[in-house]
Amino acid sequence: MALSDADVQKQIKHMMAFIEQEANEKAEEIDAKAEEEFNIEKGRLVQQQRLKIMEYYEKKEKQVELQKKIQSSNMLNQARLKVLKVREDHVSSVLDEARRRLGEVTKDQAKYSEVLLTLIVQGLFQIMEPNTIIKTRQVDQELVQSLLPKAVEQYKAKMGKDVSLKLDTTSFLGADTCGGVELSALNGRIRVPNTLESRLELIAQQLVPEIRQALFGRNLNRKFAD
Repeated sequence: MALSDADVQKQIKHMMAFIEQEANEKAEEIDAKAEEEFNIEKGRLVQQQRLKIMEYYEKKEKQVELQKKIQSSNMLNQARLKVLKVREDHVSSVLDEARRRLGEVTKDQAKYSEVLLTLIVQGLFQIMEPNTIIKTRQVDQELVQSLLPKAVEQYKAKMGKDVSLKLDTTSFLGADTCGGVELSALNGRIRVPNTLESRLELIAQQLVPEIRQALFGRNLNRKFAD
């Protein structure tokens, strides 16, 4: 039985409605899938950027922490250096005071004579030469000359051999020298300074650790005493 135009139009509309419905459902499905993929990609990108930001600030935090440690270490070192400088200055002032007081030894003639005799004999033990020149301050010339026979006697008694001592009357120790003598032999090729200053310097090298300990106490961080 042939369909009328109205029936044909009705079926066509029904088919078009079905196709349109299928297309809409498919479009919604595509949209939903696209939205899901967009959200997944967006989440991935956000997480990726978040990790980058976290890494960046973590790195910055470590740099700041390292800078703090460096600054703290520098400040601590500077403080230690200042403390050491103050301590060394204090030790130096003690030694300077000792040098200043050296001059007082010469005021007691009897005591200074004993000191000079000891310095001459000790110098002879060091120089170990049969002919020795003695140099002293100009103000001590007469006193040293009077001590030479005793010095020779003591040297011979302890070493068992003779020595010839001659006082240098043409050149003298500096006027700023506190006292003592200088021995020389072999035309000046061998010299033994035995002034009060040189003896103090020698003693100071040995006593500075003890001076430090007496002034500031024992340093537990110091491995060596010198």
